[in-house]
Amino acid sequence: MTTADERFIINHVTIVLEDEVTEGYLAVENGEIAAIGREADCLAGREGWNVIDGGGGILLPGFIDLHVHGGFGGDFMYASRESFDKITAFHARHGTTGMLATTMTASKEAIDAVLEAVAEYRLHGMAHTPLIGVHLEGPFISEKWPGAQNPAFIRDPQLPWLQEWSERYPGLVKLVTLAPEKDGSREAIAWLASQGIIASAGHTDALYDDVIGAANAGLSHAVHTYNAMRGLHHRQPGTLGAVLTDDRIHAELIADGEHVHPAAIKLMLAAKPKNRVILITDAIEAAGMPDGEYELGGLAVAVQGGTARLIEGGALAGSSLTMISAFRFMLNGGFGLSLSDVSSMSSGNAARELGIYDRTGSIAAGKQADLVLLDSSLNVTHTWAAGRTIYSV
Repeated sequence: MTTADERFIINHVTIVLEDEVTEGYLAVENGEIAAIGREADCLAGREGWNVIDGGGGILLPGFIDLHVHGGFGGDFMYASRESFDKITAFHARHGTTGMLATTMTASKEAIDAVLEAVAEYRLHGMAHTPLIGVHLEGPFISEKWPGAQNPAFIRDPQLPWLQEWSERYPGLVKLVTLAPEKDGSREAIAWLASQGIIASAGHTDALYDDVIGAANAGLSHAVHTYNAMRGLHHRQPGTLGAVLTDDRIHAELIADGEHVHPAAIKLMLAAKPKNRVILITDAIEAAGMPDGEYELGGLAVAVQGGTARLIEGGALAGSSLTMISAFRFMLNGGFGLSLSDVSSMSSGNAARELGIYDRTGSIAAGKQADLVLLDSSLNVTHTWAAGRTIYSV
């Protein structure tokens, strides 16, 4: 039987739909969006429902982060419920309603431990932002572009490992980042695509033709575009040239104004269809924490002014970004994007690529009530995952 706690109305809000913005109310019942309508009609047939006054704020589909390593002192590589709770509670406060637990280049045993811990975490309840699955970032990357990944564990793609993980944890691995120029990559990409797992280019020295060939085999994604990949040259377009010009490839973007210059973001938006741009955080354990020294994939990281860099070598080491900060940056950065555009980049586009757009990633009757409410200053005041409050001020 439905209880009052399972039925509520968010009233007096601007609601961001897939292609338009409307004003009024949204009703939630049993974890799903039951209705959207005019403010004056919110209680019609719903006497006794709990009504939340949205205060004229903005109601968005909850953010989906495909690339996040940690936050608030937790890292997915720690492979513990305590760490996962820290991460998911932190990102819930910033509007994220779904994420992929993202690994680092590490030993097979360390990756095994993360997969086991995530599988266990998903089975026994997730109090905060749900983990949709796992993003394996490495170890099948280029020695020339390690970024903040540990070069000691870089390997050529190992198809038997991928097959073992898929058999042991069916449906858990959603995205695999690799360097498409490496030996064994084409076979791995084709197998991943056949299994419905997203194959992604990243930390790569691939030439343009390497990436196009990989896309022909099933590659459809690029991590943190512009960063840790062969750049664009007018006679050799490189990895970046292929990512920007091949519409089969979804392009991740760290929208903090530091990882990618605003002019380069404008270039991406001019080159890529809007439905192929996906905002991510690449956040590490230092997100939400004070400046100081931290760790990423076993490497020492120093954070100063919110910027994380490896102590040895100075490479950017993930970020302290949140999805709501990325959302604000894209909306207010002079890129000519609408609320619906940026909402799609922070939710809908990821949901489509994951194959879960039928239940999340946009606001529509019958969809899961994964929602984030912003105030007039674009600060998060409430986050709901499947109609369950996972954060409120």
